[in-house]
Amino acid sequence: MPRSSARRRMPVWAVITVLCLAGTIVALQQTMVVPLLPDFQQLLELGAEDVSWLVTATLLTSAVATPIVGRLADMSGKRLVMVVCILLMTAGSLVAVLRGTFAALVIGRALQGFSAALIPVGISIMRDELPREKVSSAVAVMSATLGIGGALGLPLGGWLFEKAGWESVFWLSAATGAVLLAGVLAVVAESEVKAGGRFDYPGALLLSVALTALLLAVSKGGSWGWGSEPVLLLFVLTAVMLAVWFPYSLKASQPLVDLRPSGRRPVLLTNIPSVLVGFALFANILLRARQLQLPAGTGHGFGLSPVAAGVAMIPSGLAMVLFSPVSGAMINRFGGKATLLAGSAVMAAGCVARVFFSGSVPAVVLGATVVSIGSAVAYAAMPSLIMANVPITETASANGLNALLRAIGTSTSSAVVAVVLSSVTAGYGGVQQPTPGAFQDVFWIAALASLAACAVVWFIPRPARVPAEALAPRLPAVTPAGESTETVVHGCVLTGEENPIPHAVTTDLKTTGEPVDWSRADAEGRFSLALPGPGEYLVVASAEGWVPRSRVVEFTGTDHEERIHLRHRLSLTGWVLRDGESLAGALVALTAGSG
Repeated sequence: MPRSSARRRMPVWAVITVLCLAGTIVALQQTMVVPLLPDFQQLLELGAEDVSWLVTATLLTSAVATPIVGRLADMSGKRLVMVVCILLMTAGSLVAVLRGTFAALVIGRALQGFSAALIPVGISIMRDELPREKVSSAVAVMSATLGIGGALGLPLGGWLFEKAGWESVFWLSAATGAVLLAGVLAVVAESEVKAGGRFDYPGALLLSVALTALLLAVSKGGSWGWGSEPVLLLFVLTAVMLAVWFPYSLKASQPLVDLRPSGRRPVLLTNIPSVLVGFALFANILLRARQLQLPAGTGHGFGLSPVAAGVAMIPSGLAMVLFSPVSGAMINRFGGKATLLAGSAVMAAGCVARVFFSGSVPAVVLGATVVSIGSAVAYAAMPSLIMANVPITETASANGLNALLRAIGTSTSSAVVAVVLSSVTAGYGGVQQPTPGAFQDVFWIAALASLAACAVVWFIPRPARVPAEALAPRLPAVTPAGESTETVVHGCVLTGEENPIPHAVTTDLKTTGEPVDWSRADAEGRFSLALPGPGEYLVVASAEGWVPRSRVVEFTGTDHEERIHLRHRLSLTGWVLRDGESLAGALVALTAGSG
């Protein structure tokens, strides 16, 4: 049934500021603890393997939470889900600092992992709440704040530890969480775009087990041994869970991740580069920190302290923020495909440059900054491509899947970097240190990953040319008074005998022909469409094996469920002729185009 309400909008700058603050805080949560890991070993009298769980716990929670939170946001409301994630994140900081035990720290860091879901949900809120011309630039800025947060997190964490102890890091996390919560409650309105429906508990369980097994194997493979029994069993468990989850999701009525829109060529060919770009970016970050802190006596290190190395990373983060308006302008002018291609190409060039120019701190910082600029441009383009090719009621879950794939890319990068740097070493002061060749090998791998991303992006289909005004319905309509009029309509596609038609596609257009939204029905024939407001629309329903049906429907904003009936199966009639005369008894076989 439609749901529509007129509500006052907050200033655009306020919404963008609060959502971008969320991106910065997410990056801070993920990086501020990293410089403290060696100190936690001494404070808690633990080994490096045990302390690494402070990073692994956050990684696992964020990977599992991102697709689940994205789906819940589409179903129940993006602002509500965002508030819940902020509360969990803040609670995690408090649990860690108030208890102070290793178990409490691991639990707290796991709860902080829910913050990762704020990014895709925040981007989806931007689509719902901002004027059309502001969305691309706002998404670019939010993507860039991840860079500045990550750049500030390392030196800030080290400085806080030196000045006020490790507790200050978690107190700051709790304080920023409280500020963000107040900002979201005060500025961000609840979106009217809610798909409703039932949550897919079996699908969530299967995917969560698969992701946990995969990321645990990748993150612990270096320390446990890639050929060890636990790691091999985890990879086998991942394969089994995915083998069950894929066919289940294709048959489920309302799956956690709808694989059909995700399998569309523009979406699929955007998600694949997400893994590759995430790999190259994280390799750049890891190698930059390692090079700067490597002992100067090795001949290719610079011996900087963790805090000084963190300060040297700030230019990269600032460059990402400064180039975010450029990214938004490129998306508006050239489109998401060209922008993603350009960003990936710049990353490849930066990685190649780092192979040959790493002889000084300025050279390392400059090369890393070039890679960061390319990643900022690429990351800004991904959500735009995703949201342009999925139903409006699925933007949060689609962006969540994209963010998850980026996280898989960064986790894989961490494992590859660890393997290469530990394999190509030379002795220095009785300690094995990575050689220059080890760094060059990783840079070449990162460059190849970026070039592979370019190759995949090249095959993303160009969107059909439509008038500029046709793009407006993809974003919410706003009255002159600044009020939202967006409406969500629910319905079902049925046969003439009232039986549901699974996975029917329903497309909604203005009566002048401009596209508005589309939806793929679930296994029970139910669909949801987001409309810019009440009025007359052309609704077209189609399903495999059925004659499509179209009609003009007037949506008034009152409670109503649209029922569309497809009454005729597709049929083919004709004649079989020989020399112009009919041929009786001829056998006619109909095959699909694939054979």
